[in-house]
Amino acid sequence: MPKEVIMPALGMAQDEGVLLRWLKKEGEMVTAGEPLMEVATDKVDVQVEAPASGLLTAVTAQEGDEIPVGQVIGLIAAEGEEIPATPAAPAAAEPKESPDVNTSAAAPLPSSPVAARIAAEHGVNLADVQATGDRISKEDVEAHIRSTSSGTRVLASPKARRLARERGVDLASLDGSGPGGAVLAADVPLESQPVSVAPAVAEPAPPAIEPEAQPVSRMWQIMAERLTGSWTSVPHFYLVREVNADQLIHWRTMVASGVAEGTKVTYTDLLTKLAALSLARFPRLNAYWDDGNIVTNPEINVGLAVAVEDGLLVPVVHSADRLRVEEIAARRADLVARAGSGGLTPADFAGGTFTISNLGMFGVDAFNAIVNPPQAAILAVGRIADRVVAVDGQPAVRPMMTLTLSCDHRAVDGVRAAQFFEALVGMIEEPLRAL
Repeated sequence: MPKEVIMPALGMAQDEGVLLRWLKKEGEMVTAGEPLMEVATDKVDVQVEAPASGLLTAVTAQEGDEIPVGQVIGLIAAEGEEIPATPAAPAAAEPKESPDVNTSAAAPLPSSPVAARIAAEHGVNLADVQATGDRISKEDVEAHIRSTSSGTRVLASPKARRLARERGVDLASLDGSGPGGAVLAADVPLESQPVSVAPAVAEPAPPAIEPEAQPVSRMWQIMAERLTGSWTSVPHFYLVREVNADQLIHWRTMVASGVAEGTKVTYTDLLTKLAALSLARFPRLNAYWDDGNIVTNPEINVGLAVAVEDGLLVPVVHSADRLRVEEIAARRADLVARAGSGGLTPADFAGGTFTISNLGMFGVDAFNAIVNPPQAAILAVGRIADRVVAVDGQPAVRPMMTLTLSCDHRAVDGVRAAQFFEALVGMIEEPLRAL
C-alpha cells in the first residue's frame, strides 16, 4: 500500500504548517530519507524527509498552502504498486432516480484543498469548473473565475478584498502579483487615488509622496503576533540594577585563556551560566503561568535572542546549569551560526524556560525587553562602560553594566524577582560565588 505523505507536527503547539516548496516533483522517484519538501512553522523553516522510497504521486497541496498537521498531501508508491483513487466526499443521502435529473453530473471530480478554498472564497460551484486533469486544481478554479467574470470579478485574496473595501480602492484598477494575476494584500495601496481635478490656481501642486508599504517575512509576522500577545496580555514589571563588571571582565579573560583555539567566550556565555545557577536557587523565575496555575519547569534551558534578517529567533541552550562555560560558548556559537544560515531545527527552539537579550555589543546602555511567552522573565543586558561611581565615599571610575529584568507578574512577584536578581548580581560581581 502506498505510503502517505502528511504535514508533520514539528512543534508541540503546532496546529498547521506552510508548504514552502516541494523538493521533488509529482511523478518523480524519491528515496527514503532524502529531502522531500520544505515546511515553515511558527519558528523555523524545516526540510522534511521522504518517509519511504517510490514514486511521488497524488499530490494535493501546492506551494504556499497552509495545511493542518496530519493532513495527507501526497502518496509514495512502490514500483508496480497500484495507486488508490482519491476518495470521494460521502453523500448525505442517495437521491431517488428521476428521468429529469442527469445523475452523471451529480458527482463532480475531486478537487485539491486549495482549489476548494478558492472556490468557496469566490462563490464558485466546483461542479461548474472544467478540470484539466483527473481532479480540479487551483489553476482550473482560477481559469473558471476569469472566464466567467467578464471583467466584473477580480481574482484577489480575501485579505486584499477586505483592505480594498476599507481603503476605498477599486480592485479592478490594481495589477496583481499573485498566482494568475491575483491581487494580494501587498498590492493594495494605503488609500484610494482620487480623480485629479484641475487646480484653481496657476501654480501646480507639489507631487504627493505616498508611503510605501513594505511586505514582511512570515517569521517577522509571527514575531509581531507573539510579542503583541505578550505585551497586551502579560502584566509586565521591571527591575533595574547597575552592576560592577570588573570581576566579570577578569573572569572572561581567565576562561578565554584556557579554552581551545577558535572558541570565543563572550559575556553572554558567562551570563547564561550565572543566570542558570541563579534560576536553580529561585525556581519561580524558571516557571510560567498556565490558566490559573504556576508551572515550574523541571529543566533550566536558557534562550538567547538572536537577530536575523527576517526577524528575531530565540534558540535554546539546554541544561545550561549543568554545562561548563566552554560548552555554553560552543553551543551558543553553533546556534548563532546556524541561525544566520537558516539551519536551525525545531529541537533548537524547544523547551526554553528563561531568555537573555544582549544589546551591549551595539552600544545600548539599557532597555526593557518583552517577556517571551510562556516564560516568566527575560534579562536585558546593556553595554559595559566606564562610569563614575561612589567607592568608600569617594568618586571612582568602574566598568559598569545595566541589567533590566522583565517579569510576568502572574508567575512571580517583586520580592521573588528581587531575590533572584540579587543572587545573579552577586555572582556577576564576585564570580567565585558561582564556583
